[in-house]
Amino acid sequence: MKTLKIYRIVILAISFLVGTTSCDNFLEEENRESLTDATFLGDQGAFEALVANIYNKMRTATTYYDVDELGTDIVTRGSAIVGTDELNDYVNMSTSNYAFLSSWQDHYNLIAAANVVMSRADDIADLTAAAKITGIGQAKFFRAYGYFHLVEHFGGVPLVLEEITTAQTNFTRNTEEEVYTQIIADLDEALDGVDETPAQYGRVSKDAVRHLKALVLLTRGYKSFAGSTDFADAAALAETVLANHPLEADFGTLTDINNQRNDEVIFALLYGSNTVSQGKGNNRHQKYKFIYYTYPGMKPASSLYQKGLGPALTPFYYSLFEDGDERADATFRRVIYAEQNSADATILAGDTAIYFPTVAWDQAAIDAVPYAVINPGTYFTNDGVTDVHYPMFKKFDNPGVAYTNEGIDPLGTRDAVIFRSGDTKLIAAEAYLANGNTASAATHLTELRTRAGIPSSTVNASDVDLDLILDERARELAGEVSRWMDLKRTSKLIERVLAHNPHAALNNAIKPKHLYRPIPQNEIDQTHGSLTQNDY
Repeated sequence: MKTLKIYRIVILAISFLVGTTSCDNFLEEENRESLTDATFLGDQGAFEALVANIYNKMRTATTYYDVDELGTDIVTRGSAIVGTDELNDYVNMSTSNYAFLSSWQDHYNLIAAANVVMSRADDIADLTAAAKITGIGQAKFFRAYGYFHLVEHFGGVPLVLEEITTAQTNFTRNTEEEVYTQIIADLDEALDGVDETPAQYGRVSKDAVRHLKALVLLTRGYKSFAGSTDFADAAALAETVLANHPLEADFGTLTDINNQRNDEVIFALLYGSNTVSQGKGNNRHQKYKFIYYTYPGMKPASSLYQKGLGPALTPFYYSLFEDGDERADATFRRVIYAEQNSADATILAGDTAIYFPTVAWDQAAIDAVPYAVINPGTYFTNDGVTDVHYPMFKKFDNPGVAYTNEGIDPLGTRDAVIFRSGDTKLIAAEAYLANGNTASAATHLTELRTRAGIPSSTVNASDVDLDLILDERARELAGEVSRWMDLKRTSKLIERVLAHNPHAALNNAIKPKHLYRPIPQNEIDQTHGSLTQNDY
């Protein structure tokens, strides 16, 4: 929400309508500027529009990644290892930091859109009981998702459970335990309300709810107010999801743009190329890409390699992959090919332009080839062309989408996968470990490693610990889930950031207080201080 004080949903501005015939994408634009509330709420289509608006808010809430990725063991800032940065390096964090404000506002916007559906359902003429139940079920899922992210980043936050229609300022923080209680209540009601297998692809299903609830229970299980069966319940929910969503046969097939809608996907946000429904577009194709276009043979505005968003993967991340792990080849490229002839014609279009060997080359070997060779250990060392360079992410490649600079809509067309069963297996493994069942945890880890083609894929029960699971989550899920929340949940954030994030290690500033983000100061100001601040 823009601020808690002034946020309200204006029905007249709703511009998204759920289609009733297409299973490819159910976000369609319709001009409703001339409608009154009474006219707008006159049929079931209005309710579908309100539900669709929540999905649209979810797009925004899952588009900005800094608070979930920067300042972790596998993602750092894409700059030389000098100076300071408040978000990645935990130095002089500010209550006016835009990343925190965006996260706060985007997730409260999501919650507010969900509250409108719940508040307005009884006002919709001719709304069938079945449509009402499934619509409210979807709304409760998204409200739970929003509060889960808020409570993990900011701690106890205000529980706003009804549509706000007048200016309000008296917001106070609920406790973390109260927020978790509400999240689980919402998920239980969502599980009762949504369909097991929705008719339209992209709708929230029961398995999407089960996956989120498993993660919520796993996270609560580590806390002082944990339920006695949280870990066991999380594992059981994960197993139910896995029975319905088997892994794809290999990781390359999973990430293939021509195989986006496969059995492993539990929930995804849809974009596509329809200019009416894609909005700003998916931007995941821009993740973890350095300034490659200054090298000979590279185009300055490539529609394949794209513009990078800024953050970089850490050298530690690349070191995690064993020989034969197919996830490496499917996730990032060690060879970048020229898209045009270099000025001196020593590199032709299609030739190797930049190469990142897994084992360092000696200088004589580097001098013998016309292309740039960037050795391990030099990813943040200026080579005379760029300060920072590293194997380029390709998991979310979207060939043909126009190169766009910062501030311009990225217009990516790929689905944005929010939950998939590779993640569910790792949730199950962690829940089993926490509950003392290392044998079952090892089974899930072995299955993922076998799918990845690793020759020594078997994990023994005695080998399973949190670091092994976190390493496996990095290899399997980089760029897909909140790494920051993973590390916080397992109490590994400080340890692994100092060990593996080169910029944060340089400054050595991260402290236990950084397990909570500062609440945006303007939100506190709008409440005249009734909303209290974290120690930052």
